[in-house]
Amino acid sequence: MKMLVVVQFFIISLLVTSSFFVLSSADSSACGGKCDVRCSKADRQHEECLKDCNICCQKCNCVPSGTYGHKDECPCYRDLKNSKGESKCP
Repeated sequence: MKMLVVVQFFIISLLVTSSFFVLSSADSSACGGKCDVRCSKADRQHEECLKDCNICCQKCNCVPSGTYGHKDECPCYRDLKNSKGESKCP
């Protein structure tokens, strides 16, 4: 009887853990798609734009629409600053 309880606990733990992994993976791919659009017109700094955009998206859970501007759609994204006090998010 104890063994059955232990096995059930183990299976439930695996299911819960895997569901958290799926949710976190989905969030990062959603950021990637939004950041691909946001950085699509960045020529020289395309990789840097994608890196910063993904960091901002993961912290704020949003990315403003379009390739430039519209930061009022996401105040957290708008207000993140780098070490120089400049806007971190593209």
